[in-house]
Amino acid sequence: MPSVFRQTTTSLAPHPPLPDYYQTEEQRKQLLSTEFDHVAPNYNWITQASSFGSGKWYRREALKRSGLSEGNVLLDVACGPGTVSACAQQIVGKTGRVVGLDPSLGMVTEAQKQGVSTVLQGKAEYLPFPDSIFDFISMGYALRHVTDLTLTFKEYFRVLKPGGQLLILEIARPDSFLPYQVSRIFFKQIVPWMAYLGTKNPHAHKLMKYYWDTIEFCVPPETILQALAKSGFMRSQQYTLFGGLLRDYSGSKP
Repeated sequence: MPSVFRQTTTSLAPHPPLPDYYQTEEQRKQLLSTEFDHVAPNYNWITQASSFGSGKWYRREALKRSGLSEGNVLLDVACGPGTVSACAQQIVGKTGRVVGLDPSLGMVTEAQKQGVSTVLQGKAEYLPFPDSIFDFISMGYALRHVTDLTLTFKEYFRVLKPGGQLLILEIARPDSFLPYQVSRIFFKQIVPWMAYLGTKNPHAHKLMKYYWDTIEFCVPPETILQALAKSGFMRSQQYTLFGGLLRDYSGSKP
């Protein structure tokens, strides 16, 4: 596996190529499209099981902590089966609105089943919205799957209203040795087999192995914060738990 990151002044990949899974960028996109579509009906169960049932609670608390409130209009990018979107709908209430967006048609279908009122198919790097229309943007555990962090953050900045808030929930490689080793065993060895045994879906096993590898080789948190600042976000910061395993990145548009 590669252990170094190649960056250019115009683009920033969240992690280097992972040759165990694909050889070209087109193959990477096809891998994600195929695997997420196949795993979509099981994805909510996998995330809840791997978080020991705390996933929905944590998402809801993170949204509140970052300032989401009643009446806000929120865009949930890479919404998956709608877990963050559903939590956000509870917070913004009837006077607010939540729009979910995901590149996987399977995930869009699942989010609609979860009761998310508006769900569209689309990518973070090319948001199908006009400028300055959202109060809040969320992204739950999907930053490692975009093509270009710089382009993604510029799109987020573009569609946020002045004063709007960004929250990116992520799982990251812990800072110290012991938490890293425990996390690696859990996410690389236990979670893939738990996902397979719980769903009988071989795609779930493959996707969760890939999930850890994107975590392990993701660019450092400092690089993500710098990219947010360069894209125009103010007060870019991170909130960490469990030795850095959970990292919530946030920023606001002036």
